[in-house]
Amino acid sequence: MTELKPRKTLFNPGVKRRGIYLLPNLFTTAALFAGFFAIVQAMQGDFERAAMAIFIAMVLDGLDGRVARLTNTQSAFGAEYDSLSDMVSFGVAPALVAYEWALRDLGRIGWIAAFIYCVGAALRLARFNTTLEVMDKRFFQGLPSPAAAALVAGLVWVMIVAGVPGGDVRWIACALTVLAGVTMISNIRYYSFKDVNLKKSVPFFSIAAIALVFALVAYSPEIALFAFFVGYCLSGYILAVVGLLKRKPV
Repeated sequence: MTELKPRKTLFNPGVKRRGIYLLPNLFTTAALFAGFFAIVQAMQGDFERAAMAIFIAMVLDGLDGRVARLTNTQSAFGAEYDSLSDMVSFGVAPALVAYEWALRDLGRIGWIAAFIYCVGAALRLARFNTTLEVMDKRFFQGLPSPAAAALVAGLVWVMIVAGVPGGDVRWIACALTVLAGVTMISNIRYYSFKDVNLKKSVPFFSIAAIALVFALVAYSPEIALFAFFVGYCLSGYILAVVGLLKRKPV
């Protein structure tokens, strides 16, 4: 009889033995709630609230891990819970919002595009969890699922504020949804910002630039956020092209 081997943990044994901590999991639950709220709002036809809820889920998702590290409350349960929450907030929710807003008019092509995005998010999260110990911390392999969700939700938000119905830009929404899904499972590298040292001194210009960013977000949050994540998505492709040109023999 073949002996079943226990599943290898992605975390060190000390973290695996820890219990369930309230504080970081509160942020994860809040992010999950925001993702679920986005789904409910999309089903009710309130797509602006749905898009905003996805961005709120992004903020909360970025906090739970940092809170866990700062308070030394990391656990295997928290990591698994965070991954499942991400699948709902950045996988299912954006796909459903895009489908209900614009892709439904495309029939079979529409739901296939939404599925490509959804399965891309699932594969992206699975690959991230299984390569966590060997990957370069400075870069992500493939577009992170929160950034992909921001592309889809950002387009919805910008078009709604501009008064453009989803049916008028259904092919643009379809192309962007498929692009986000495919880019998540690509081998294109994206800067993770994890090596940024907040304790290091910076030039005065950096503080002025940050103040300008806050002003732009306050003036038009939907355009500023969407533009940032479009630029972030394109940055991976630009770096990949530059890398290929450098390796190309003269």
